Amino acid sequence: MNGREVRLAARAGALNGPTAGLAPGFVQGNLVAVPMDVADHFATFCRLNPKPCPVIGRTEPGTTQLPALGADIDVSTDVPRYRVWRDGMLAKEITDVSGLWRERDDLVAFVLGCSFTFEAALTAAGIPLKHLASRTNVAMYRTNLQCARAGPFAGPLVVSMRPLAAGDVARAIEITSRFPSAHGAPVHVGSPGAIGIEDLSSPHYGDPAEVAPGEVPVFWACGVTPQAAIATAKIPFAITHAPGCMLVTDSTASAAGLGTSSL
Repeated sequence: MNGREVRLAARAGALNGPTAGLAPGFVQGNLVAVPMDVADHFATFCRLNPKPCPVIGRTEPGTTQLPALGADIDVSTDVPRYRVWRDGMLAKEITDVSGLWRERDDLVAFVLGCSFTFEAALTAAGIPLKHLASRTNVAMYRTNLQCARAGPFAGPLVVSMRPLAAGDVARAIEITSRFPSAHGAPVHVGSPGAIGIEDLSSPHYGDPAEVAPGEVPVFWACGVTPQAAIATAKIPFAITHAPGCMLVTDSTASAAGLGTSSL
């Protein structure tokens, strides 16, 4: 599948789960849509916290198209599963938010780079990833590391975790550092307790992944971080992707990634 084929499957309702491993080589992105009156605050939050929130696209208020990432992208239909937030609380998960988008004309959508983008480079280097092998979602955790505040947006850094063989860690760091727009190099390697994670078997989002003898847990900044910030901000309304369910673009991931966005 390419990026457009994944989007069309989501748009048709045929795909409503995680996108890890789909359309390898194409850039995937987290989605956050907030009202226009807080959009600049959220943009500042992303600028101050570039590891979890590398912006690769931003819509004009009220629009759902992002032609720079795909000619026919519609951010209100092309994500497999969405989360709807009201007053900082998760209200529901649904597979199409086009009706909600039409009800208002002030939503600004941000697409943030996703670590699924660099997974093809890891597997091409012979580094196996358990969640791809088992066709499950990647494990994600809230940490005790706090993001820089911007307006109402603040909260903990969320990380994704991939168990790697100890001998693969240095190579994985080298490879992923080439993808700054997909979270780049890990933020932590080793003891989960050092970043406030008490139990790896109970991720806050996604599915657990066993860390076997001889393996090391490796943690990357995660684009679910804004969802924790939305909960802290308690803004009246927001839409995000459901964890692991990304917008797959038509942009291809080169060895150097897309670079750091200044949007």
